Amino acid sequence: MGLDERREREKVYQPAEDSHLLATVARGEVTPADRALDVGTGSGYVATAMAETGATVYGVDPNPHACQQARESGIRVVQGDLTEPFEDGVFDLVTFNPPYLPTTPDEAVGDWMEVALAGGESGRAVIEPFLAGVGRVLAPEGRVLMLVSSLSGFDTVVDLANEAGFTATTVDQDSFPFETLSILRLDRD
Repeated sequence: MGLDERREREKVYQPAEDSHLLATVARGEVTPADRALDVGTGSGYVATAMAETGATVYGVDPNPHACQQARESGIRVVQGDLTEPFEDGVFDLVTFNPPYLPTTPDEAVGDWMEVALAGGESGRAVIEPFLAGVGRVLAPEGRVLMLVSSLSGFDTVVDLANEAGFTATTVDQDSFPFETLSILRLDRD
């Protein structure tokens, strides 16, 4: 891999343990009849896993480099913020591996990797607006699969999901020395 290519890749979050966990659950959840949206699609890894089942999959990411990389994987991608670019009630399944690392303002460097990883001081700076807005783009029976790290306050995220009108169920989990990763399935109350 040449230096320019490596620099380009460092502008896009590459699949790690969290991506693999979400992709595995999403592949088992999505059906060929579903219209799915992968929010913060990054490289398109989770979106590609869903598309392999025959589902119609879209990705959205604020990072133009990520959009390009996901397009190269064959994913239909929109550059934008969370669910804002989409119409009401169009998705059967929405997946999200949010930026969740607690980050103080003095740690900010302002690059694309920070956009992909940094969750503000609580770790929930992007999770909160996502939960507040995702219900709008869901079809009536639509559901959400979201990765939650113990670093961003699992119980608080569940409370926020409940406040946004969802019932949250843990469908998979993996523990590491410094955090536990959970996949929450959110269904409308």
